[in-house]
Amino acid sequence: MGVEEAVSQNFRQDLVDAGIVIQTEDLWKTYEMGTEQLHALRGVSMKIHKGEYVAIMGPSGSGKSTLMNLIGCLDTPTRGSYWLAGRLVSQLDDDELAYIRNREIGFVFQTFNLLARATALHNVELPMIYNGTPATERLERAQMALAQVDLAGRMMHKPNELSGGQRQRVAIARALVNRPSILLADEPTGNLDSATGEEIMALFARLHQNGNTIILVTHEQDIAAHAHRVIRLRDGKIERDEVTR
Repeated sequence: MGVEEAVSQNFRQDLVDAGIVIQTEDLWKTYEMGTEQLHALRGVSMKIHKGEYVAIMGPSGSGKSTLMNLIGCLDTPTRGSYWLAGRLVSQLDDDELAYIRNREIGFVFQTFNLLARATALHNVELPMIYNGTPATERLERAQMALAQVDLAGRMMHKPNELSGGQRQRVAIARALVNRPSILLADEPTGNLDSATGEEIMALFARLHQNGNTIILVTHEQDIAAHAHRVIRLRDGKIERDEVTR
């Protein structure tokens, strides 16, 4: 069975029909520390619908980074189920996880993670190179993504020729280019000054208005305040889940 066939197994049309892009059921993540066990997540169950703007918050050690890694298919749970865009990803192997991650999740990191010697355009093209998108389509979609984040005039600039805010916009364009079901942002303003951070949050607001599903992982209250729903974690459990607007 090929990778594409494998990720199509255990598909739930009912979740897709209900507009649910993420559903976790009793999700646990346990690490073995010598003879002891560390429970980073303790039975997390939640649903996130298409088009939502959600912030995941919590103090250090609350489990928010672990939950982000599971949502982003960067890790697998110890037990429980995780459904992404109707597919059961909690039982996929590494190749299958990489396949669905490339198609369903757009990542925005605090440190931008751009190739220093590549232009903005080439940085945005990279995810499509990995999934075999033809060159002509790749170029067109990368140009459109950069225009979407107001960088049409900076396509041939390298990261060291861009400001911090512009570099983060390139990273957002790269996250959008595969048209993922979810945009997952990990402390996206952490390396930016306050004014530039507000510009990036205004961009996220615009992307959300355009229909993108956004999940923001942050420890900053003023950043989480931009979201329309806040999930607060403590000791590996959901302490509070509230719609804020």
